[in-house]
Amino acid sequence: MSESNSNYHQPVMLKECIEGLEIKPDGIYVDLTFGGGGHSRAILEKLKDGHLYAFDQDQDAKANAEQIKNSSFTFIEGNFRYLKRYLKMYGVKAVDGILGDLGISSHQIDDAQRGFSTRFDAELDMRMDQSASKTARQVVNEYSEEDLHRILGMYGEVRNARTLAKAIVAARINAEIRTIEDLKRILNKYVKRGKENRYYAQVFQAIRIEVNDELKALEDVLEQGSEMLAPEGRLVIMSYHSLEDRLVKNYIMKGKVSGDVEKDFYGNVIKPLEAVTRKPLTASEEELKVNNRARSAKLRIAKKL
Repeated sequence: MSESNSNYHQPVMLKECIEGLEIKPDGIYVDLTFGGGGHSRAILEKLKDGHLYAFDQDQDAKANAEQIKNSSFTFIEGNFRYLKRYLKMYGVKAVDGILGDLGISSHQIDDAQRGFSTRFDAELDMRMDQSASKTARQVVNEYSEEDLHRILGMYGEVRNARTLAKAIVAARINAEIRTIEDLKRILNKYVKRGKENRYYAQVFQAIRIEVNDELKALEDVLEQGSEMLAPEGRLVIMSYHSLEDRLVKNYIMKGKVSGDVEKDFYGNVIKPLEAVTRKPLTASEEELKVNNRARSAKLRIAKKL
């Protein structure tokens, strides 16, 4: 991997992800989140007559993908929630493995202008697809108090979500909440001293999920992915917070992201996948020393029945 790409985003649990896919040299694979290309490059090294399709909606990721000159590689500039549609466009009927490294990349966090990080001041943006219309600024300034309460509580698990939603609506009457610092000034009135960073992270996570419709996109790709997998095909998904991990776990264990169980006439649970690992894999102590982002990562592996 080139230095620029490793700086862009250091792939988390790379070895575990590649082992989880059980790559066949002539297999067809999908990387749902290309980013800096770390996982994709590792997959390509193991392919001989196979093919890798990599998705990303971020234009910076597209620039990284253009550096890969390999006939076994196709980059798809789009949201992975349209997995099935894009693969059909390329004539792909089934794949042998799907890898997804969810959440935001180190590059997106470190780019101040993207508005993902509370470390910088910038316009409230948070779009993964920079051509999308909805921004964090719109969510904060245009959503009703009821909707803000809902997303802060559901997606950020913010304890005082109702109070904070009311405060945001009150503050924007006087002036638009335009920047990260504008929003942090409001948050600071409602957070316990010493707990600021965690509180900021919860609020920003909630807004980011809403802006990018992340949970619904994950739900869509889990359902389409299990459909597109060939028998014994592998699904390898890495998540970074409990909301994502719960959806992945429910889908693998129960066949539905909601966790509801559907049974056949004989009482057997109807589900397309079987867990390969009973518990999620987590990063090793060695990896945590060099990549702090791996601390919250949970890796789940399943195979198509």
